[in-house]
Amino acid sequence: MITDERIASFINSFNNDYDDAITAIRKEAEEQGVPIIRREAGEFIRLLLRMKKPVNILEIGTAVGFSAIFMSRFIAEGGHITTIENYQPRIDQAKENIKLAGAEKKITLLEGDANEILPTLSDQYDLVFMDAAKGQYGSFFQKVVPLLAPEGILLCDNVLQDGDVLESRFAVTRRNRTIHARMREYLYELKHDERLDTAILNIGDGMSLSVKKTADKKDH
Repeated sequence: MITDERIASFINSFNNDYDDAITAIRKEAEEQGVPIIRREAGEFIRLLLRMKKPVNILEIGTAVGFSAIFMSRFIAEGGHITTIENYQPRIDQAKENIKLAGAEKKITLLEGDANEILPTLSDQYDLVFMDAAKGQYGSFFQKVVPLLAPEGILLCDNVLQDGDVLESRFAVTRRNRTIHARMREYLYELKHDERLDTAILNIGDGMSLSVKKTADKKDH
């Protein structure tokens, strides 16, 4: 947690999960130690969906389906979510949860490695939500940007890694140093890619929000 725990708890005391299915899936994920979007991150996503009204959404990292189901509650009429997951036990659980939530018509689950699936996609997406293996964000990035519609949004979760990304590489555990270095490189790439306008936000465990520029919009 990179924000004050008391402040986060106070903010989250005003939030809820909106329906019983989402509450049940969150409870089960927390009991099993499965990482899902934090409540404050969910509130930000909910409002973003209300403002942007995306019709075509791509998610990289389904896990147990929580965030896809959560987003399905707030997408525009006729909207659809395509989500990618490669870990079979979570694929099986996600399928069950999507059915439990009655979201089968709004969510398509693609099974396999996102690095292999992304190049096969031809749709343009109004919003891409990246919440997968943090060390792979840089690898996904160049495959994702061409899939974004003009003024489409790329939203990435957990980019501050509980604050570890701020530290010297020698201050993080040896096993986390590769992810630490890759996330730093990824954030630099995001902020310096001329195709995007990007903000790094102190929400939850850190989020980045990037908007794809249209062809006639240039930096001044």
